[in-house]
Amino acid sequence: MCRQWSGDAYTGHMNIQTPLRNVHVNLLLLITGIMLGGCTARQVGASPSSAGHALGVAYDSEGTGYDYPYPVEYFEFESQRSDVRMAYLDIAPEGDCRGRTVVLLHGKNFGAFSWETTIESLSRAGYRVIAPDQIGFAKSSKPAGYQYSFQQLAANTRALLDSLGIEQSVIVGHSMGGMLATRYALLYPEATEKLLLVNPIGLEDYGAMIPARTPDEWYAGELKQTPERIKAYQRKFYYDGAWSPEYEALTELASGMTRHEEFPIVAWTSALVYDMIVTQPVVHDFDRLQVPVRLVIGMRDRTAVGKPLASPEVQATMGDYTQLGKITQAAIHGAELIEFPSIGHCPQIEAFPLWNKALLEFVE
Repeated sequence: MCRQWSGDAYTGHMNIQTPLRNVHVNLLLLITGIMLGGCTARQVGASPSSAGHALGVAYDSEGTGYDYPYPVEYFEFESQRSDVRMAYLDIAPEGDCRGRTVVLLHGKNFGAFSWETTIESLSRAGYRVIAPDQIGFAKSSKPAGYQYSFQQLAANTRALLDSLGIEQSVIVGHSMGGMLATRYALLYPEATEKLLLVNPIGLEDYGAMIPARTPDEWYAGELKQTPERIKAYQRKFYYDGAWSPEYEALTELASGMTRHEEFPIVAWTSALVYDMIVTQPVVHDFDRLQVPVRLVIGMRDRTAVGKPLASPEVQATMGDYTQLGKITQAAIHGAELIEFPSIGHCPQIEAFPLWNKALLEFVE
């Protein structure tokens, strides 16, 4: 691809580890503009769009009225005897560039909207980008009787890509999307060019660390969600106490859903997803991955599903990403590890220039 880096310099600290090296380096990142032959450059690294959003707005169970940064399309299909539709973004490379495809898989508390700056950068760099809302999330269907599994969500994603004529792609997964991306790569290795996991959860077996909980018990807890609780959780675990309007914007859809009369639908789906995360670990399957893997880890992250339910002794060991990245790298044959010492759960939001560098280097 005919890419030139131009623009202002950005200096950051990044710890890069591969099976052959373990060094600390200072990076000079040129991130403000990317110019491609036949492609137009624009500024990157801006905050996610909040156009059309307003504090206090209520959103129904499929986020009607919540604006995405790109046009939303829908893939309609039958799954588990239900007619469902999967919302997704399909962004072509800018200008005349024709490159490969990158698929972005969101975390549990996010949706395709959270990838805005990443999509912009990849599109300018010559990649087609697909960013779905998984069934049960954001603007997609939330069937009450659905049996959620990472295998089912991976199959849904594969069906979407088949419908778009995409045979192979680079798979990128954040948070819960990292668990899904791992399962996808295990199920469809021939369709997975590379696998990039950014602060994935599931690097430890939560079911072995917390008391057993039924979906009804998860549901009772989810019904208590409020905008304030959502923000407090993310501030504590995702950003290590920090907060900004940019982070606030990413909570607006979830917060708005708690204000709507259809919130019980969202809460029940969330309960089923928690059950899926806890009862379907991927950590025991990392050694079976057969595709190139890069881990990008913000080391201030302390996310661990069900952590408040564990004993104080176990809580003290959960979500320690200063160690989880290294342990996971050792489990995956040939995996690369990039650690950001001062970054939390969302490097693609909190430190976009660093994330962008790690992403573009890997997908090439």
